Amino acid sequence: DNAYNILTNRIDRFGVVQPTIQRLSTQGRIMIELPGVKDPTRVRKLLQETADLEFWETYENSEIGPYLMQANEILKKILKPVKTDTTKSSQAPAKTKTTAKSEKSTSANINDTTTSADSLIKLLEADTTKKKESPQSLEEFKTENPLFAVLIPNTSRDGKYIPGSVVGFAHARDTAMVNKYLHMKQVRAIFPRNLRFYWHFKPYKYDPQQSLFELHAIKVTTRDGRPPLTGDVITGAREEFDQNTGEAKVTMSMNAEGAKTWARLTRENVGKAIAIVLDNYVYSAPRVNSEIKGGNSEITGDFTIDEAKDLANMLKSGKMPAPAKIIQEAVVGPTLGKEAINAGLTSFLIAFILVLAYMVFYYSTRAGWVADLALFLNVFFILGVLASLGAVLTLPGIAGIVLTVGMSVDANVLIYERIKEELRSGKGMKKAISEGYKHAYSAIVDANVTTFLTGVILYVLGTGPIKGFATTLVIGILTSLFSAIFITRLVFERALKKNSKLTFVTRITEKAFTNLNFKYIEKRKLAYAISGTVILISIVSLFVRGLSPGIDFTGGRTYVVRFDKAYPSQDIQKDLAKVFGKAPEVKVYGNVRQMKITTQYMIDDPSADNLVDQKLYEGLKPLLGDQVDIKTFNEKYKQSSQTVGPTIAYDIKVQAMWAVFFSLVIMFLYIMLRFRNWRFGMGAVGALIHDSMIVIGMFSLLYGR
Repeated sequence: DNAYNILTNRIDRFGVVQPTIQRLSTQGRIMIELPGVKDPTRVRKLLQETADLEFWETYENSEIGPYLMQANEILKKILKPVKTDTTKSSQAPAKTKTTAKSEKSTSANINDTTTSADSLIKLLEADTTKKKESPQSLEEFKTENPLFAVLIPNTSRDGKYIPGSVVGFAHARDTAMVNKYLHMKQVRAIFPRNLRFYWHFKPYKYDPQQSLFELHAIKVTTRDGRPPLTGDVITGAREEFDQNTGEAKVTMSMNAEGAKTWARLTRENVGKAIAIVLDNYVYSAPRVNSEIKGGNSEITGDFTIDEAKDLANMLKSGKMPAPAKIIQEAVVGPTLGKEAINAGLTSFLIAFILVLAYMVFYYSTRAGWVADLALFLNVFFILGVLASLGAVLTLPGIAGIVLTVGMSVDANVLIYERIKEELRSGKGMKKAISEGYKHAYSAIVDANVTTFLTGVILYVLGTGPIKGFATTLVIGILTSLFSAIFITRLVFERALKKNSKLTFVTRITEKAFTNLNFKYIEKRKLAYAISGTVILISIVSLFVRGLSPGIDFTGGRTYVVRFDKAYPSQDIQKDLAKVFGKAPEVKVYGNVRQMKITTQYMIDDPSADNLVDQKLYEGLKPLLGDQVDIKTFNEKYKQSSQTVGPTIAYDIKVQAMWAVFFSLVIMFLYIMLRFRNWRFGMGAVGALIHDSMIVIGMFSLLYGR
């Protein structure tokens, strides 16, 4: 509940149009829909950040520098017998670079001390990946200085330690190796017990290549290892612009307890740096000039207004009680979204018009228009209920409305056919209508109750699109019963009072199906043979070919990419196999220029979305051309994306099985109780299993064709 409230507060301040946040039936799951968002990466950061803000005392660079020299000597002894290439071994990307945002914390009495530009030149000269040395000398340097081959000391040209908490710099590809070295048992033993190392959240601002990251030395001064001050004491935060520099900043205020601790902390560390850490990344380590009273401070630095706004939102919303992980994600571009909406609405309008026309054609003008009126009102009620409940209309929801249109007409067909039977038996119009409604009730109620119960099960056990479909289906069943039974009856009763002429047939359809006599039982052996053959083929296909489940059941990432011209799917597969390591599934989607690409590359890593997007771009670049950069690719060519993690995929499979099982059980129980004979219920369940096996067999036989 706390996480739900925090996410709601963050999203409400995000600035999207009518965001939707819902608790799902599965415990610990929250669904968030954000229309109009143009930066999915920013959304991912905002949702997953815990906003664990901490203020730490720090060690001076000069205090830790000698320990790093000792660590280098120890590593030389440990690693010397083994010939290793530290550059190759440190290729793993560091976690610290993919999700951080930029801030720097200062106050009116704090000046942020940074390494000078001259120092950076010295550092870059010392960078082993750029040093103009022979391969042999470079290898010797790595052997003699394993730590400093991946961690550049924070020193000036004359070798002096630069004041501050920054003890060194490392390239993004080397941070993982630095962490490994500094956490070795033998190396860790030489450092002070209260020393921790934290990386800066973004590349060093004076590095032109934006590949160097600062390593800060944090001092733990409490007995329990907790920071002396945390973000819990913050009572307010807002983004502003610095009037002097024009840069974005965040101002924050603390409660009385926090202000007191902050004053003591700054008083005891005058002349030293205090590190401001957010989610284990250093946002700034400014030097304190004097004691800060009142608890009012500023977080300023090299970041955009959006980054400042997001940080202020997180500080105001509060700290997440546990990390939030995105286990399923779908991003739909405006072009594809508009096309999908148009296609859904077109299918609805075509179905709607055809049903309207058919009812008038088959049951005469008067009776047909009464059924059409009920159909109009039914759709109106569905949309009205959805609006009043605040439910979201999805594309599967439109499919549910289309299905409801057919079911709504079913009720009118049953009523009209019973009225026609009563008229054929010689009864008057008034009596025929009364008896027709009376005798049709049971069939209408039975059909709708079983479908309603199935819809409830889908709503309870389903997620995302399934829940959207179930919502409109359940609402549509209730509204169709009201409109098809109650409203049409009112219209006919009023017409009878006015002695209006009513007919339920036309000249063309008057005798249609009246003498139809198909001997089902007599043809049962033929039916057994056909049905048994189809089921046998289905079973064999399931064992031989199996099924081709979508990413909802297997987990993976799906992208819809639209090219400027048509390309063979095999060529696209070959290009993507080079970057993904395995050929993804590529299918034509909609038109020949549009492809649906599905891959399971790095699906176990929920934070790899940006990396997979980059790989997709690299694989398709030969087809797109050099003039298309990744930004243009994301905005113009990538129409949509969907990510389903292994956890949600497994849950969907389990929930689908339970949904089928409970649906069969409920239908069996309803029919058994309704007709007071368990054989009727078993026969209905057997028929459903029979039909399902054939449908699944067709999926197995026809996939890939």
